[in-house]
Amino acid sequence: QVQLVESGGGLVQAGGSLRLSCAASGRAFTSYGKGWFRQAPGKEREFVAGINWSGSNTLYADSVKGRFTISRDNAKNTVYLQMNSLKPEDTAVYYCAIHRRTTVARAPGEYEYWGQGTQVTVSS
Repeated sequence: QVQLVESGGGLVQAGGSLRLSCAASGRAFTSYGKGWFRQAPGKEREFVAGINWSGSNTLYADSVKGRFTISRDNAKNTVYLQMNSLKPEDTAVYYCAIHRRTTVARAPGEYEYWGQGTQVTVSS
């Protein structure tokens, strides 16, 4: 059974940093793209960052470009999201996801497996 478990969320002041981790179990996803999405209250789930299977190609939402960095460790079957210079508008539940293929993409529908989410709250 495939399971994705996010960790690293929490409460941080504006300007601070957090590092999210997402560990997959039940199957090796070394040949699949991975992504991070977020959903704030009353809003739709939105793409944050994505990375292809090898880590050679990354994609970011304009709102986080230059502040967030996605990376992966295939040996650990884990994907990370380093979040710096956090803003109150970054407050949301953050989800990791596994793409259906090796590539990276923005559309949630292209991702097959999803984690349960971890809350990130940025205070002003």
